[in-house]
Amino acid sequence: MKVKVDAELCVGCGLCVNTCPEVFEMKEDKAIVIKENVPSEKEDDCRQSKDECPVEAIIIE
Repeated sequence: MKVKVDAELCVGCGLCVNTCPEVFEMKEDKAIVIKENVPSEKEDDCRQSKDECPVEAIIIE
């Protein structure tokens, strides 16, 4: 599984970082992906981050 954050949509709420800090972190006022290839044990957390994102800025491939 690969994940991306659309920086144009991200509002920097931090929910993804709270849910899955192994994959996301905040840089300035936006979330960024620190592990594009999501470890298998973190895939559920990553999907939860996508589902909780208020602006649908997280893209999973």
